[in-house]
Parts: sequence; C-alpha cells; structure tokens
Amino acid sequence: MADHGTALSAGDTMTKRQERIVELLSREGFVSVRNLKVHLGVSEMTVRRDLRVLADRDLVRLVHGGAALTHGTLRTPGFVNRAGVEADAKRIIADAARTFVRDGDTVTIDAGTTTFALAERLHDAAPHAVITNSIPVVQLYLGRPAQRVVVLGGDVIPDSQAMVGSLSVAAVEHLRASTLFLGAAAVDSRGIYVETDIERPTKLAMMQSADSVVLLCDASKFEVSAPVRLSTFVGIHVLITDATPPASIRLAAEEAGTRIIVADRG
Repeated sequence: MADHGTALSAGDTMTKRQERIVELLSREGFVSVRNLKVHLGVSEMTVRRDLRVLADRDLVRLVHGGAALTHGTLRTPGFVNRAGVEADAKRIIADAARTFVRDGDTVTIDAGTTTFALAERLHDAAPHAVITNSIPVVQLYLGRPAQRVVVLGGDVIPDSQAMVGSLSVAAVEHLRASTLFLGAAAVDSRGIYVETDIERPTKLAMMQSADSVVLLCDASKFEVSAPVRLSTFVGIHVLITDATPPASIRLAAEEAGTRIIVADRG
C-alpha cells in the first residue's frame, strides 16, 4: 500500500517525466535506462518505475537496457504469441548474436521473433545497412532514422509478418550482406526447417547473398518438427542457441563445419 500511495503522490511530476520519456522515444526509437537517468536527473529506480508505468499503459515496450516504441504490428496474435515463447532464451541468444555485428557491416535480419530480439539490441551498433524481410524490424528502424534500411518486397505472411516470394528473391539477388541472421521453425540432425514452402526461396536467396550465415535457434526448436526442410547444416557457419543441442545435431553440425555457440545464461 505504501508504494501505491507514493506513486499517487508523485502525481504531476511523474506525468511530466513520462511525457519527456515518450517524447524522447518518438525521436530516437530507443532510450536506455542509463541515458534517461542522466537526462531526467533521477535515480535508475525512478526511471525503471516510470518505464513500467508507461509499459502498463502500452505506451512503450520494455527491452534489454531500456525501452522502445510500441508498434501496432507487434500486437498481432501470431507474432506476439511466438515472441512470448522462450522469451528469456531469445534474449540471451540475441545478446550473443550482437557480438557478430561490426560497425560498417551490412547485415541481413530474417523475419522471426528471435531475429527481432537481435534487431532490438542493435540500437547502439553502427552497421552500414540492415537488409530485412521482416515488417516488425522495418517498423523498429523507422524509429532509428540514422540507420539505413533496405526492405525486401513481396507477399506478406500475416502470422510471421515476413515478406516472401519471387519479388523478395529478385531483390536479394542484387544485394550482398556480411552476415545473415537466420531464423528457423525446427532443427534436427538432417537440417533446418521452416513452416511453409513459400518462405523457403526467400531464405535460400538470403543465405546465398551473405558471406556468413548465423542461425539463431532456441533449444525448444530441437524438440519440435516443421514440414519444409530449408537446408542441411552445410552453409550454416554458426548456430547460436541457449542449451547444448542433442548429440545427433552436434555431430551433423561438426561434419558440416558449423560452429555451435551456447549462449551464456549468466
């Protein structure tokens, strides 16, 4: 009850700070707790409390290290439901993948919730350009006007909010990326799987256009199946996951020369 009373007594002061936070977000797309602490001249605890209030009102999204703009597309049932599955695993995988992005690189970010978690963590990175077929990633970067974004066109899969098809394949053929961060629906010893055949050509084209392919895959993907095989491990340079894969997958990756990184939960 004491905390509730304190929050109410903060009244107009709290509201003014929150308005400044939203104003900053509308310009920057992302604000860190550290920068807000300095900008607002308050404690980190106060900043975090304000961010929680704004998140409860659906005015901001809490992300690693701060807050980001809310985007309408992220509230569609399919994307939101998947984003909430293994959310902690996706965050630590994204943190590990962040180390593969160097300033000046051109990177491709595949559609998916784990790859989107990586995009959220690139607010302090300076890649030369970001190529993507993900509508949520595009909307995220609308709040980062200094960052160059190349958007692949094509048909939209509503559930995954991915742009796929012959138009996206044709666009990728004229592009080159240092690294592709690839998503998948399932992984076993025979390779990497996706849900629909319509997305397969676009993913293959992105793989072929990248110097290096980094697969982001939480451990739950080792226990499920999906109907369409995208590829074997050949061509996958790095697999980042949150738990040691089964022996059969480790052997297949080793034979293909795929490096496995188990992200540190610490």
